[in-house]
Amino acid sequence: MPAQSSSPEFARPENNRYPGYRLGYPEDGRGSIGPMRRRVPALIVDYALAAGVAFLFFDYESIAILLLFFSMSSVGIMLFGGSAGHLLFRMRVTRLDGSAPGYVRPLVRQLLVTLVLPMLVWDSDQRGGHDIMTKLALRLV
Repeated sequence: MPAQSSSPEFARPENNRYPGYRLGYPEDGRGSIGPMRRRVPALIVDYALAAGVAFLFFDYESIAILLLFFSMSSVGIMLFGGSAGHLLFRMRVTRLDGSAPGYVRPLVRQLLVTLVLPMLVWDSDQRGGHDIMTKLALRLV
């Protein structure tokens, strides 16, 4: 059984065999951590959708794109467990225990995503800073 985060054993190399091992997730398949090859295209899809709506209704204003990206992805995660891009690439956002993310965590997560910087910080489980701070994980469906 993987070490718990409060344990000093948590950071030991043998507890980092693959992304998600420390969290008790499978190495691959359903329930495993979503890989970058799915995350990046999902982010592009979400941004493209926001840009498309901004183009149609808001004269392609940059602030409109940002606000649409934030609101569309937050609401998608709250209601469906993932944004349009996540769902298209068969991923879901969950709490670390696998339960639904609720309402506040997706808002905080997506606020951090729009700031970009937290997305550039990763742990050995391939969770970005936005997921680490909100205690969420992007997992395969």
